[in-house]
Amino acid sequence: MKRRVVITGTGIYSCLGKNLDETLKSLYEGKSGIVFDQSRKALGFRSGLTAHLEMPNLKSALGRNQRVYMPEQCHYAYVATAEALKNARIDPDYMAANEVGLLYGNDSSAEAVMKSIDTMREKRDTTMIGSGGIFQSMNSTVTMNLSCIFKLKGINLTVSGACASGSHAIGLGYLLIRWGLQDCIVCGGAQEINPYSIGSFDGISAFSTRESEPAKASRPFDRDRDGLVPGGGAATVIIESLESALKRGATVLAEVCGYGFSSNGDHISVPNVDGPSRSLKMAIKDSGFDLRSIGYVNAHATSTPVGDRNEAKAIADVFGDYKPEVTSTKSMTGHEMWMAGASEIVYSMLMMKNGFIAPNLNFENPDEDSAKLNIPSKRISKQFDIFLSNSFGFGGTNSTLIVKDFK
Repeated sequence: MKRRVVITGTGIYSCLGKNLDETLKSLYEGKSGIVFDQSRKALGFRSGLTAHLEMPNLKSALGRNQRVYMPEQCHYAYVATAEALKNARIDPDYMAANEVGLLYGNDSSAEAVMKSIDTMREKRDTTMIGSGGIFQSMNSTVTMNLSCIFKLKGINLTVSGACASGSHAIGLGYLLIRWGLQDCIVCGGAQEINPYSIGSFDGISAFSTRESEPAKASRPFDRDRDGLVPGGGAATVIIESLESALKRGATVLAEVCGYGFSSNGDHISVPNVDGPSRSLKMAIKDSGFDLRSIGYVNAHATSTPVGDRNEAKAIADVFGDYKPEVTSTKSMTGHEMWMAGASEIVYSMLMMKNGFIAPNLNFENPDEDSAKLNIPSKRISKQFDIFLSNSFGFGGTNSTLIVKDFK
């Protein structure tokens, strides 16, 4: 039998807030977290735009012997996961007695690799790199660290799927629980925000250069968009079987009802329409929902000319004459990359639970394709019970999740 999969906890550390309450306030107010960083220009960046994020101070929470193995994105992931576990009322005793799993999206640890190589070149002595360099620089660094810090005993795996990583982590966790292979999994996504991790993106002119107006730079679906803005942080979603949640008396927040995925089988960086359309259709079919019951679509739309256009075509193709509200929270956060698929589930849940849809900032002039969608540029009040979230990545990897409120 297929088991029902529910969400019992969420946590967030992003440019919109260091916790759920701060993030909810920013979403409601339509607040942008994007700034101009002059130091990036000194490094030769075309664009100095970035989401603003402070490193959390974990000295009171973790010992030095734990922190030494953690690169930037692990700090964010720890804060988000601690909040999510608290939210889900999962304590150390429960984790010690049960096989709680871990699936987290992460697709780079660039700064740690760079620092290790710089030390080796400068000192000509590999012992100077330090033991922390190994664990900070591996792509699986987030799951390595979180599994040890929280003493998790279930599946322990990093999901590396470009900008769909966080979404695939939740989707794969959903499948494992649905088919009885795990009862509870910590899922999420993390993204480092240091300049070294995204310099190559800047080098291919992927970023907006609207530096004089940082808050207006990320403009998904708008005709005058000129590129994305890099963002980062971490988001955690605790998923478990409904039986597990009820057995331990957890508060059930929502239910994961559909997961769709596909590969474009095409260009490595230019998305098409067919791949995303198939991912959307698969998720809707998996959920068993009538398409018209979906009250909101959180689009992947990153503010790139081709990507937004093709996603708009895919959404219009799938939904036809039904036009639910479609927005991209990346208008506020920039593109949170490996984290985005998880953070956008958290953002959408916050909106669903509080009866509003945050604005698609800077949507002033639709183009031929976005004009076919229902994209609110201002916050609207709306009660909705079901939302769909898209995440697409380089290499043509696509992921779509459908989540239903649990009342």
